[in-house]
Amino acid sequence: MTSNSFHLAMMPGEGIGIEVMEAANVVLGAVEKRFDISFRQEQIPGGAHHYKETGAILPRDGLERAGKSDAILFGAMGWPDIRFPDGTEIAPQLDIRMAFGLYAGVRPIRAIPGVPPVLAHERAKDIDFVIVRESTEGMFASRGKGEIIEDKEARDTQVITRAVTEQLTDFCCGLARRRRETRGTPGCVTLVDKANVFRSFAFMRKVFYEAAAKHPDIEARHHYIDAMALDLVRRPWDFDVLPTENMFGDILSDLGAGLIGGMGFAPSADIGQSHGLFQPSHGTAPDIAGKGVANPTAMILSTAMMLDWLGERHGSVAARDAARAIELSIDHAFGKMNLRSYDIGGRHGTREIGSTVADLILSGQADPQ
Repeated sequence: MTSNSFHLAMMPGEGIGIEVMEAANVVLGAVEKRFDISFRQEQIPGGAHHYKETGAILPRDGLERAGKSDAILFGAMGWPDIRFPDGTEIAPQLDIRMAFGLYAGVRPIRAIPGVPPVLAHERAKDIDFVIVRESTEGMFASRGKGEIIEDKEARDTQVITRAVTEQLTDFCCGLARRRRETRGTPGCVTLVDKANVFRSFAFMRKVFYEAAAKHPDIEARHHYIDAMALDLVRRPWDFDVLPTENMFGDILSDLGAGLIGGMGFAPSADIGQSHGLFQPSHGTAPDIAGKGVANPTAMILSTAMMLDWLGERHGSVAARDAARAIELSIDHAFGKMNLRSYDIGGRHGTREIGSTVADLILSGQADPQ
Protein backbone atom coordinates (compact mmCIF):
# COMPACT_ATOMS: atom_id res chain seq x y z
CA MET A 1 0.00 0.00 0.00
CA THR A 2 1.35 3.41 -0.96
CA SER A 3 2.05 5.77 1.93
CA ASN A 4 3.53 9.26 2.17
CA SER A 5 3.27 9.48 5.95
CA PHE A 6 6.09 8.01 8.02
CA HIS A 7 6.82 7.43 11.69
CA LEU A 8 10.51 8.14 12.38
CA ALA A 9 12.45 7.16 15.48
CA MET A 10 14.91 10.03 15.96
CA MET A 11 18.03 9.11 17.94
CA PRO A 12 20.42 12.08 17.80
CA GLY A 13 22.71 10.75 20.52
CA GLU A 14 25.49 13.05 21.67
CA GLY A 15 28.39 15.18 20.50
CA ILE A 16 28.06 16.28 16.90
CA GLY A 17 25.28 13.72 16.48
CA ILE A 18 22.91 16.30 17.95
CA GLU A 19 24.18 19.05 15.64
CA VAL A 20 24.07 17.11 12.39
CA MET A 21 20.63 15.75 13.26
CA GLU A 22 19.38 19.31 13.59
CA ALA A 23 20.64 20.03 10.06
CA ALA A 24 18.93 16.87 8.77
CA ASN A 25 15.70 18.02 10.43
CA VAL A 26 15.82 21.28 8.51
CA VAL A 27 16.14 19.25 5.31
CA LEU A 28 13.24 17.01 6.33
CA GLY A 29 11.14 20.12 6.87
CA ALA A 30 11.86 21.20 3.30
CA VAL A 31 10.99 17.72 2.04
CA GLU A 32 7.62 17.87 3.82
CA LYS A 33 6.77 21.15 2.14
CA ARG A 34 8.04 20.31 -1.34
CA PHE A 35 6.92 16.70 -1.70
CA ASP A 36 3.77 16.55 0.42
CA ILE A 37 5.30 13.95 2.74
CA SER A 38 4.60 13.96 6.47
CA PHE A 39 6.82 12.72 9.28
CA ARG A 40 5.82 11.88 12.82
CA GLN A 41 9.01 12.12 14.82
CA GLU A 42 9.56 10.28 18.08
CA GLN A 43 12.66 11.30 20.04
CA ILE A 44 14.60 8.49 21.74
CA PRO A 45 17.65 9.43 23.86
CA GLY A 46 20.65 7.21 24.36
CA GLY A 47 24.42 6.94 24.31
CA ALA A 48 27.39 7.14 26.63
CA HIS A 49 26.16 10.11 28.63
CA HIS A 50 22.75 8.45 29.01
CA TYR A 51 24.60 5.39 30.34
CA LYS A 52 26.60 7.54 32.77
CA GLU A 53 23.44 9.18 34.08
CA THR A 54 21.08 6.18 34.18
CA GLY A 55 23.19 3.02 33.97
CA ALA A 56 21.50 2.07 30.67
CA ILE A 57 22.57 2.89 27.11
CA LEU A 58 18.95 3.41 25.99
CA PRO A 59 15.65 3.94 27.82
CA ARG A 60 14.06 0.70 29.00
CA ASP A 61 11.52 0.81 26.18
CA GLY A 62 13.87 2.43 23.66
CA LEU A 63 14.36 -0.61 21.44
CA GLU A 64 10.66 -1.41 21.46
CA ARG A 65 9.76 2.13 20.45
CA ALA A 66 12.38 2.19 17.71
CA GLY A 67 11.14 -1.14 16.41
CA LYS A 68 7.62 0.23 15.95
CA SER A 69 8.81 3.07 13.70
CA ASP A 70 9.00 3.01 9.92
CA ALA A 71 12.70 3.93 10.07
CA ILE A 72 15.36 4.92 12.58
CA LEU A 73 17.35 8.10 11.96
CA PHE A 74 20.47 8.01 14.09
CA GLY A 75 23.07 10.73 14.76
CA ALA A 76 26.09 9.47 16.70
CA MET A 77 26.61 7.81 20.08
CA GLY A 78 29.65 6.99 22.17
CA TRP A 79 32.25 8.95 24.12
CA PRO A 80 35.92 8.01 24.56
CA ASP A 81 36.03 8.75 28.28
CA ILE A 82 32.85 6.83 29.15
CA ARG A 83 33.22 3.07 28.90
CA PHE A 84 31.87 -0.21 30.20
CA PRO A 85 33.75 -1.88 33.08
CA ASP A 86 35.57 -4.14 30.59
CA GLY A 87 37.05 -1.09 28.84
CA THR A 88 34.90 -1.22 25.68
CA GLU A 89 33.00 1.80 24.42
CA ILE A 90 29.27 2.36 24.63
CA ALA A 91 27.83 1.74 21.15
CA PRO A 92 24.02 1.40 21.10
CA GLN A 93 24.07 1.24 17.30
CA LEU A 94 25.73 -2.18 17.54
CA ASP A 95 23.03 -3.42 19.91
CA ILE A 96 20.33 -2.13 17.56
CA ARG A 97 21.92 -3.97 14.62
CA MET A 98 21.86 -7.23 16.57
CA ALA A 99 18.37 -6.71 18.01
CA PHE A 100 16.77 -6.08 14.61
CA GLY A 101 19.00 -8.30 12.47
CA LEU A 102 20.35 -5.38 10.43
CA TYR A 103 22.75 -7.53 8.45
CA ALA A 104 23.49 -5.19 5.51
CA GLY A 105 25.63 -2.20 6.42
CA VAL A 106 25.37 -0.11 3.25
CA ARG A 107 28.21 2.42 2.88
CA PRO A 108 28.06 4.41 -0.39
CA ILE A 109 31.36 5.97 -1.42
CA ARG A 110 30.70 8.62 -4.06
CA ALA A 111 32.76 11.61 -5.18
CA ILE A 112 30.72 14.80 -4.69
CA PRO A 113 31.18 17.54 -7.29
CA GLY A 114 33.18 20.45 -5.97
CA VAL A 115 34.72 18.59 -3.03
CA PRO A 116 38.51 18.74 -3.56
CA PRO A 117 39.69 15.32 -4.81
CA VAL A 118 41.98 13.31 -2.57
CA LEU A 119 43.48 11.31 -5.43
CA ALA A 120 45.36 13.11 -8.21
CA HIS A 121 44.13 10.75 -10.94
CA GLU A 122 41.69 12.36 -13.37
CA ARG A 123 39.18 9.56 -12.74
CA ALA A 124 38.84 10.42 -9.03
CA LYS A 125 35.66 12.29 -9.94
CA ASP A 126 34.17 8.95 -11.11
CA ILE A 127 34.36 7.22 -7.72
CA ASP A 128 30.97 5.64 -7.07
CA PHE A 129 30.91 2.29 -5.30
CA VAL A 130 29.18 0.77 -2.28
CA ILE A 131 30.71 -1.24 0.54
CA VAL A 132 28.14 -3.57 2.08
CA ARG A 133 29.39 -4.54 5.50
CA GLU A 134 27.77 -7.63 6.98
CA SER A 135 26.84 -6.13 10.33
CA THR A 136 25.72 -8.96 12.62
CA GLU A 137 28.41 -11.66 12.33
CA GLY A 138 32.10 -11.89 11.56
CA MET A 139 34.48 -10.76 14.28
CA PHE A 140 31.78 -8.57 15.82
CA ALA A 141 29.88 -11.71 16.83
CA SER A 142 32.39 -11.94 19.68
CA ARG A 143 31.52 -8.53 21.10
CA GLY A 144 31.01 -9.05 24.82
CA LYS A 145 31.85 -12.75 24.52
CA GLY A 146 35.62 -12.82 24.19
CA GLU A 147 37.79 -14.76 26.62
CA ILE A 148 40.85 -13.72 28.59
CA ILE A 149 42.58 -16.86 29.83
CA GLU A 150 44.71 -16.54 32.99
CA ASP A 151 45.84 -13.08 31.88
CA LYS A 152 48.05 -14.82 29.33
CA GLU A 153 45.83 -15.14 26.27
CA ALA A 154 42.81 -13.46 24.73
CA ARG A 155 40.40 -15.03 22.21
CA ASP A 156 37.61 -13.69 20.02
CA THR A 157 35.79 -16.00 17.62
CA GLN A 158 34.60 -15.13 14.11
CA VAL A 159 31.19 -16.41 13.02
CA ILE A 160 30.05 -16.78 9.39
CA THR A 161 26.70 -18.48 8.67
CA ARG A 162 25.18 -19.71 5.44
CA ALA A 163 21.84 -18.00 6.07
CA VAL A 164 23.25 -14.52 6.55
CA THR A 165 25.80 -14.86 3.74
CA GLU A 166 22.97 -15.84 1.37
CA GLN A 167 20.90 -12.86 2.55
CA LEU A 168 23.86 -10.55 2.09
CA THR A 169 24.60 -11.86 -1.41
CA ASP A 170 20.97 -11.55 -2.53
CA PHE A 171 20.84 -8.01 -1.14
CA CYS A 172 24.06 -7.02 -2.92
CA CYS A 173 22.94 -8.49 -6.23
CA GLY A 174 19.68 -6.58 -5.96
CA LEU A 175 21.57 -3.40 -5.10
CA ALA A 176 23.94 -3.86 -8.05
CA ARG A 177 20.97 -4.40 -10.38
CA ARG A 178 19.21 -1.26 -9.17
CA ARG A 179 22.40 0.81 -9.39
CA ARG A 180 22.88 -0.36 -12.97
CA GLU A 181 19.34 0.70 -13.84
CA THR A 182 19.42 4.07 -12.09
CA ARG A 183 23.09 5.11 -12.19
CA GLY A 184 24.51 3.20 -15.14
CA THR A 185 27.03 1.31 -13.00
CA PRO A 186 28.38 -2.08 -14.19
CA GLY A 187 26.17 -4.47 -12.19
CA CYS A 188 29.10 -6.25 -10.54
CA VAL A 189 29.38 -7.66 -7.01
CA THR A 190 32.88 -8.32 -5.61
CA LEU A 191 33.18 -10.28 -2.37
CA VAL A 192 36.08 -9.10 -0.19
CA ASP A 193 37.54 -11.90 1.94
CA LYS A 194 40.66 -13.73 3.12
CA ALA A 195 39.69 -17.15 1.82
CA ASN A 196 43.28 -18.20 1.17
CA VAL A 197 44.00 -18.30 4.92
CA PHE A 198 40.80 -18.80 6.95
CA ARG A 199 38.23 -21.58 6.62
CA SER A 200 35.43 -19.21 7.63
CA PHE A 201 36.20 -16.98 4.65
CA ALA A 202 36.57 -19.93 2.31
CA PHE A 203 33.10 -21.00 3.42
CA MET A 204 31.77 -17.47 2.94
CA ARG A 205 33.14 -17.41 -0.61
CA LYS A 206 31.60 -20.81 -1.42
CA VAL A 207 28.17 -19.69 -0.21
CA PHE A 208 28.54 -16.33 -1.97
CA TYR A 209 29.07 -17.94 -5.38
CA GLU A 210 26.23 -20.41 -4.81
CA ALA A 211 23.85 -17.57 -3.97
CA ALA A 212 25.16 -15.30 -6.74
CA ALA A 213 24.46 -18.02 -9.31
CA LYS A 214 20.75 -17.28 -8.78
CA HIS A 215 21.40 -13.82 -10.24
CA PRO A 216 22.92 -14.61 -13.66
CA ASP A 217 22.54 -11.01 -14.84
CA ILE A 218 24.98 -9.82 -12.15
CA GLU A 219 28.71 -10.44 -12.46
CA ALA A 220 30.16 -12.06 -9.31
CA ARG A 221 33.84 -11.73 -8.38
CA HIS A 222 36.08 -11.94 -5.32
CA HIS A 223 39.06 -9.92 -4.05
CA TYR A 224 41.38 -10.47 -1.08
CA ILE A 225 41.09 -7.84 1.65
CA ASP A 226 44.74 -6.78 1.48
CA ALA A 227 44.60 -6.41 -2.31
CA MET A 228 41.34 -4.47 -2.00
CA ALA A 229 42.90 -2.01 0.47
CA LEU A 230 45.55 -1.37 -2.18
CA ASP A 231 43.18 -1.23 -5.15
CA LEU A 232 40.71 1.13 -3.51
CA VAL A 233 43.56 3.64 -3.57
CA ARG A 234 44.93 2.65 -6.98
CA ARG A 235 41.69 2.24 -8.94
CA PRO A 236 38.50 2.75 -6.85
CA TRP A 237 36.49 3.67 -9.97
CA ASP A 238 36.69 0.03 -11.12
CA PHE A 239 34.41 -1.28 -8.35
CA ASP A 240 30.64 -1.37 -7.90
CA VAL A 241 29.19 -3.31 -4.92
CA LEU A 242 31.58 -4.80 -2.35
CA PRO A 243 30.09 -7.19 0.24
CA THR A 244 32.44 -8.13 3.04
CA GLU A 245 32.74 -9.40 6.60
CA ASN A 246 31.93 -7.05 9.48
CA MET A 247 35.44 -6.05 10.61
CA PHE A 248 36.79 -5.77 7.07
CA GLY A 249 33.80 -3.60 6.15
CA ASP A 250 34.40 -1.38 9.16
CA ILE A 251 37.98 -0.72 8.06
CA LEU A 252 37.30 -0.36 4.33
CA SER A 253 34.47 2.09 5.02
CA ASP A 254 36.89 4.53 6.63
CA LEU A 255 39.37 4.07 3.80
CA GLY A 256 36.60 4.73 1.30
CA ALA A 257 35.50 7.86 3.15
CA GLY A 258 39.06 9.10 2.95
CA LEU A 259 38.91 8.87 -0.84
CA ILE A 260 36.01 11.34 -1.08
CA GLY A 261 37.00 14.00 1.43
CA GLY A 262 36.50 12.38 4.83
CA MET A 263 33.91 10.97 7.18
CA GLY A 264 31.74 14.06 6.84
CA PHE A 265 30.79 12.91 3.34
CA ALA A 266 30.16 9.22 4.14
CA PRO A 267 26.52 8.21 4.79
CA SER A 268 25.36 4.75 5.76
CA ALA A 269 22.36 2.51 6.31
CA ASP A 270 21.91 -0.69 8.29
CA ILE A 271 19.20 -2.76 6.63
CA GLY A 272 17.41 -5.90 7.77
CA GLN A 273 14.36 -7.82 6.63
CA SER A 274 11.95 -5.52 8.47
CA HIS A 275 13.88 -2.54 9.83
CA GLY A 276 16.30 0.14 8.67
CA LEU A 277 18.63 2.43 10.59
CA PHE A 278 20.29 5.39 8.87
CA GLN A 279 23.28 7.29 10.21
CA PRO A 280 26.46 9.06 9.16
CA SER A 281 29.55 6.85 9.25
CA HIS A 282 31.34 9.24 11.63
CA GLY A 283 31.30 9.27 15.40
CA THR A 284 30.55 11.91 18.02
CA ALA A 285 33.78 13.93 17.47
CA PRO A 286 34.20 15.33 21.01
CA ASP A 287 36.98 17.66 19.81
CA ILE A 288 34.59 19.76 17.72
CA ALA A 289 31.27 19.08 19.45
CA GLY A 290 29.32 22.22 20.26
CA LYS A 291 31.35 24.46 17.94
CA GLY A 292 28.92 24.42 15.01
CA VAL A 293 31.61 23.34 12.55
CA ALA A 294 30.66 19.67 12.01
CA ASN A 295 29.96 18.69 8.41
CA PRO A 296 26.33 17.44 8.25
CA THR A 297 26.58 16.17 4.66
CA ALA A 298 26.90 12.52 5.68
CA MET A 299 23.86 12.88 7.95
CA ILE A 300 21.84 14.58 5.21
CA LEU A 301 22.80 11.92 2.65
CA SER A 302 21.88 9.23 5.19
CA THR A 303 18.48 10.90 5.40
CA ALA A 304 18.24 10.63 1.61
CA MET A 305 19.05 6.91 1.88
CA MET A 306 16.26 6.57 4.44
CA LEU A 307 13.76 8.24 2.12
CA ASP A 308 14.80 6.07 -0.80
CA TRP A 309 14.40 2.92 1.33
CA LEU A 310 11.02 4.08 2.63
CA GLY A 311 9.96 4.85 -0.93
CA GLU A 312 10.86 1.34 -2.07
CA ARG A 313 9.29 -0.29 0.97
CA HIS A 314 6.03 1.68 0.94
CA GLY A 315 5.61 2.34 -2.74
CA SER A 316 6.08 6.07 -2.29
CA VAL A 317 7.28 7.80 -5.44
CA ALA A 318 7.33 11.07 -3.49
CA ALA A 319 9.81 9.67 -0.95
CA ARG A 320 12.11 8.42 -3.70
CA ASP A 321 11.87 11.75 -5.53
CA ALA A 322 12.73 13.53 -2.29
CA ALA A 323 15.79 11.31 -1.82
CA ARG A 324 17.02 12.20 -5.30
CA ALA A 325 16.35 15.89 -4.67
CA ILE A 326 18.53 15.81 -1.55
CA GLU A 327 21.41 14.20 -3.44
CA LEU A 328 21.13 16.65 -6.32
CA SER A 329 20.98 19.58 -3.90
CA ILE A 330 24.15 18.42 -2.14
CA ASP A 331 25.89 18.14 -5.52
CA HIS A 332 24.66 21.59 -6.57
CA ALA A 333 25.66 23.25 -3.29
CA PHE A 334 29.22 21.94 -3.34
CA GLY A 335 29.66 21.81 -7.09
CA LYS A 336 28.10 25.09 -8.24
CA MET A 337 27.68 27.28 -5.15
CA ASN A 338 31.15 26.65 -3.75
CA LEU A 339 29.81 25.46 -0.40
CA ARG A 340 32.80 24.38 1.72
CA SER A 341 32.60 22.68 5.11
CA TYR A 342 35.31 23.17 7.72
CA ASP A 343 36.70 19.66 7.29
CA ILE A 344 37.78 20.46 3.73
CA GLY A 345 39.20 23.88 4.57
CA GLY A 346 36.01 25.93 4.21
CA ARG A 347 34.11 28.26 6.52
CA HIS A 348 30.53 27.00 6.17
CA GLY A 349 29.18 25.55 9.40
CA THR A 350 26.65 22.87 10.25
CA ARG A 351 23.55 25.06 10.18
CA GLU A 352 24.51 26.90 7.01
CA ILE A 353 25.02 23.68 5.08
CA GLY A 354 21.69 22.31 6.27
CA SER A 355 19.79 25.47 5.41
CA THR A 356 21.48 25.74 2.00
CA VAL A 357 20.43 22.23 1.05
CA ALA A 358 16.90 22.84 2.37
CA ASP A 359 16.59 26.05 0.34
CA LEU A 360 17.70 24.25 -2.83
CA ILE A 361 15.11 21.54 -2.26
CA LEU A 362 12.33 24.08 -1.79
CA SER A 363 13.33 26.15 -4.81
CA GLY A 364 13.89 23.19 -7.12
CA GLN A 365 17.04 24.95 -8.32
CA ALA A 366 19.03 21.70 -8.26
CA ASP A 367 16.40 19.70 -10.16
CA PRO A 368 17.45 18.23 -13.52
CA GLN A 369 16.79 20.77 -16.25
